[in-house]
Amino acid sequence: MSPQTYLIALIPIAYLLGSIPFGLIVGKMKGIDPRTAGSGNIGATNLGRLLGGKYFAIVFTLDLLKGFLPMVMAGLVLGDQPPTRLHYMLWLLVGFAALSGHMFSIFLKFKGGKGVATGTGIALGVFPYFTFPVLVGALAFLIVFYFTKIVSISSIAGAMTLPIAYVVIGVVRGWDITGTQLPLLIFVVLLASLIVYRHRSNIARLLAGTENRFGKKDEG
Repeated sequence: MSPQTYLIALIPIAYLLGSIPFGLIVGKMKGIDPRTAGSGNIGATNLGRLLGGKYFAIVFTLDLLKGFLPMVMAGLVLGDQPPTRLHYMLWLLVGFAALSGHMFSIFLKFKGGKGVATGTGIALGVFPYFTFPVLVGALAFLIVFYFTKIVSISSIAGAMTLPIAYVVIGVVRGWDITGTQLPLLIFVVLLASLIVYRHRSNIARLLAGTENRFGKKDEG
């Protein structure tokens, strides 16, 4: 089969992998349903608040791998051949499927998490185009979190930094970001927008001054 055929076959697999609600599974194993406890979210932050930092790390890592592994598999399919715009589009559709599965899980009646960990995994897997920008986004997250101790605004800052970092790094390194790599630019903007959109309830609380800081209830 051609690389395009393999990539198309990976899309539904990535969606099903992304749909696995690891936060819910881990919570249930510990006797807690995160959908009805804490912030009501199945993400790593809520699990960390309910069960401790160890479980935050476990769920965050598992959710990250849901995005990272499909992208690595898609990258291996492409191999060393010079990617065309179509190849980029199919590669990114695999990542979008994984992210959609996490946010709109078929196992949770099309509900899910906010996509920070899975989106990070997707970006890390698009080497080198998103790998370096996501490290810049992670730095932005850490800086904002250091000063605010608010996970949601830190996540939003990290997500919004990602497309800016991609453009800056792309210009410096001479990437064809508005030509062959245009699908990458569209995807990274869409990825950041989806993460921000999924935090819309947090944004409302931030504007109202009622969003909680780390160490209290916070929506993960």
